[in-house]
Amino acid sequence: MVAQPKLKAEKRESMGKGTARKLRATGRIPAVLYGRGEESRPLSVDAHELELLMQRVHLESTIVQLQIDGERRAVKALAREVQRHPYRPSVLHVDFIQIHAGDKVTVEVPIRLVGQAPGVRAGGLMQHALTELEVRCLPDDIPEFIEVNIEGMEIGDSKHVRDAQLPEGVEATQDPDRTICSVIPPQAGIAEPSAEETAEAEGGEPEVIKRAKEEGAES
Repeated sequence: MVAQPKLKAEKRESMGKGTARKLRATGRIPAVLYGRGEESRPLSVDAHELELLMQRVHLESTIVQLQIDGERRAVKALAREVQRHPYRPSVLHVDFIQIHAGDKVTVEVPIRLVGQAPGVRAGGLMQHALTELEVRCLPDDIPEFIEVNIEGMEIGDSKHVRDAQLPEGVEATQDPDRTICSVIPPQAGIAEPSAEETAEAEGGEPEVIKRAKEEGAES
């Protein structure tokens, strides 16, 4: 079993937008820990430590050992929601849920395509409809990724949720017929340029306009 990453957290007394802004200004990210049948616990985590962790793992599907200041035992938690800045590569807020060994959880796990599709080698394009798959399993059974074998895919072929290779004890919660990826023809959906567009791209005018001008010049 892969070792669960650790993340230090500090308790915070106050909440609200003003407090959150002040926290972020000091390099900390506001967070909340939710537990089954327990009151939510406002926390904060170091922004740099969180960024480094997110570079190593897919946070929403990785159990984290939250080491809360003043508490001897770490809390096993899963990031239920990560609120990101709309246009900056930064995190604004994280919601964690406490994990209990015997309770199944629903998480989104990254999809990894394995193999080579003949249709792509023939010039087709691999179109991704899903990059993550929602699954349900026990916390210790959460896979790092879900594999989808694309060997043998020709142009026009698709892979669906039912084709995903799920480890034992892991079940997909999405529609089995939902598309994961497809091999589409090259330039599919791209309209042929008009004569005017082609001429403009080449720095000239459409042939029909040139002829009209030439005829006008002769007259």
